[in-house]
Amino acid sequence: MSYLTTPDGTQIFYKDWGPKDAQPIMFHHGWPLSGDDWDGQMLFFVQRGYRVIAHDRRGHGRSTQTAIGNDMDTYVADVVALTDALDLKKAIHIGHSTGGGEVARYVAHAKPGRVAKAVLISAVPPIMVQSISNPNGVPMTVFDEIRAQTSSNRAQYYYDFTLPFYGYNRDGIDVKEGVRRNWWRQGMMGSALAHVLGVAAFSETDFTEDLKAITVPTLILHGEDDQIVPIAISGDLSAKLVSGAEYKTYPKFPHGMPTTHGEQINADILTFIEKSN
Repeated sequence: MSYLTTPDGTQIFYKDWGPKDAQPIMFHHGWPLSGDDWDGQMLFFVQRGYRVIAHDRRGHGRSTQTAIGNDMDTYVADVVALTDALDLKKAIHIGHSTGGGEVARYVAHAKPGRVAKAVLISAVPPIMVQSISNPNGVPMTVFDEIRAQTSSNRAQYYYDFTLPFYGYNRDGIDVKEGVRRNWWRQGMMGSALAHVLGVAAFSETDFTEDLKAITVPTLILHGEDDQIVPIAISGDLSAKLVSGAEYKTYPKFPHGMPTTHGEQINADILTFIEKSN
């Protein structure tokens, strides 16, 4: 297994598949999951000749369960350390949910030559929490409840959370029990403390200026029935802030659409990647 040790001693687990001289695609997972959430995408793209990388964010999966650095700036610093160590050039960075925020901040400030394109899927930018300046955002009470349930009832809460995450609480949906258990498995691998502290990272971080600073071709994908990160406060606004962004929405697709509708999502990402800009 591969690990990178950051300057503060945190070990970041990562998977790195495919030819080392191929164009790299780096995947950034959502809260409270791990790089395993991207297995379907990694298999799809490695079989098409790409080099694919996915890491477990600090406090998540197999990375160190550190009590420090559970904030967006440190998450991104870890990405910088990993991309530098692997010397990734002209990489495509793809982020889902919290990982979309991580991608936005990394790409906006990446060193020249590091990034070719970006993809934000069901992503948290520009900012989720409701405030005077963001009146249509999600009330803080919702995030306080996530923190409370993660602190006191994590095992059951995570299992229950899979229902709205994958849209399995909608009528007529074929519920995949294995998908629910895999989400639960990934969540329970991580640190309860890191997950509680990480709620602020995905809900309160303001990515507005990051989105405005992105200059590489960017694809934004969002499900219209996203019950976790509502499209009206995220995808719709992000598409307006990223100059020249391509924006594609999907009727009835849930937050976890890279899993529930992987065939469609993978095909759309591949088309975007292969398109000349």
